[in-house]
Amino acid sequence: MAISVGDTLPEATLLQLGNDGPQQVDLKAKLAGRKVVLFGLPGAYTGTCSTAHVPSFIRTKGDFDAKGVDEIICVSVNDPFVMKAWGEATGATEAGLTFLGDADGSFTRAIGMGFDAPPAGLHGRSKRFAMVVEDGVVKVLNEEASPGTCEISSGESLLDAL
Repeated sequence: MAISVGDTLPEATLLQLGNDGPQQVDLKAKLAGRKVVLFGLPGAYTGTCSTAHVPSFIRTKGDFDAKGVDEIICVSVNDPFVMKAWGEATGATEAGLTFLGDADGSFTRAIGMGFDAPPAGLHGRSKRFAMVVEDGVVKVLNEEASPGTCEISSGESLLDAL
């Protein structure tokens, strides 16, 4: 069952590459007492993810800051090494976005956002979505009907929903 507005995100441990290698990130602790944008996508370096979804949050970062958002987090079913390189390659890291890997896809499955697209070589990936979370509770959730589309899950659309 997919997560809905009003639900609390499940406990999860995501991964981020730090100076000393992969570091575990306790999502519940990271969200506690904070207003956060969390967006998920099918994969690092994939077409729409790299050309539309991530750039939309780079463009709107200042607007989200002005609305009291503490952090913008991108989550993908990828390892932390790939997520770090992709964040740097897109300019998202420099813009202040956080990239976290859901290496085994357990968080993605727990929120009901898993999908497979075998013809594209995508197995155990994430649907495209964006949400606003306050103190771990989903306040706004925009899920795309197709993972190749970035319309309602874009930074601009999510910003309009606030």
